[in-house]
Amino acid sequence: YTSGTTGRPKGAMLTHGNFLANAQGAAQSLALGGDDIIIVVLPLFHAFAHTACMLLAVLQGATMVLVPRFTPEGTLQALAEQQGTVFMGVPSMYALLGQVPDPTAYDLTSWRFGISGGAALPVEVMQRFEARYSIPIYEGDGPTECGPVTCVNPIGGRRKPGTVGLPIANVAMRIVDETGRTLPPHTVGEIVVQGPNVMKGYWRNPQATQEAFFGEWFRTGDLGEVDEDGYFTIVDRKKDLLIVNGLNVYPREVEEQIYRHPAVAEAAVVGQSDALHGEVPRAFIVLRPGHSLTEAELLVFLRPHLARYKLPRHITFLSALPKTATGKILKRALPG
Repeated sequence: YTSGTTGRPKGAMLTHGNFLANAQGAAQSLALGGDDIIIVVLPLFHAFAHTACMLLAVLQGATMVLVPRFTPEGTLQALAEQQGTVFMGVPSMYALLGQVPDPTAYDLTSWRFGISGGAALPVEVMQRFEARYSIPIYEGDGPTECGPVTCVNPIGGRRKPGTVGLPIANVAMRIVDETGRTLPPHTVGEIVVQGPNVMKGYWRNPQATQEAFFGEWFRTGDLGEVDEDGYFTIVDRKKDLLIVNGLNVYPREVEEQIYRHPAVAEAAVVGQSDALHGEVPRAFIVLRPGHSLTEAELLVFLRPHLARYKLPRHITFLSALPKTATGKILKRALPG
């Protein structure tokens, strides 16, 4: 089932052939071998862990260490005790790992790299983590309906922070407009995917299945662009796009700027109905332990970096953001 971050979960009909093709394609990009020890905190019922952790480990003869639940300290302890070489997680996990007071208390010499997926990884979170651990994060992406891996920054190859990398083997990706026409590089449109990893349809939901495809191309619902080197960047979820006074506002752009503030641990921006402007951005913020921040202070910080219509009109500070079982921020569960 899909994670349902923007609506009700839907059952994606994925065959054994879909999963095998996806694991084989991902194996070429992720470069895992029999000597690797993968520390797994993601639930195996979700496509990310099911394919990228479990099936890939079986296919490559790697070791998989299951950690019952995610805590930053528990994960670091597992990496140290089991001599883990790879950790796969969602952005919120890397944000929390970046707040551990003293990572040098753990023997992490065996840890080669981290892989991030499930949601867009804020560049600021990546930079904070890598500055503390000196371990690279390779960001990738893909929806449940695609097995789920569609693209990743290639391990050992060229890495472009802020992008989700290149399509894996046997997967084709394009940026298209509302009619399915391919758009040129650096033009925002919807990401569509084709390949042996793509689902057969939604369980008992023929209407949703029909709406999800342009012919054989699956419509991911992600807005993004591709550069001249073929690296894809996710701008935002199509359903999350805000229209403020007729102008497009991508919540991820606002979130990226909020994350730059040193007091911010997590952030989520959603649209709030407004009689005058149609919609206005509303931000939900979780602060780092021991830090303080007011709404006025945050707005002063943001003004040089965002156009006026992109600034949050309402800012709410919370002790935690609602999340799915995989740790993805669940925007539809934020307080109204």
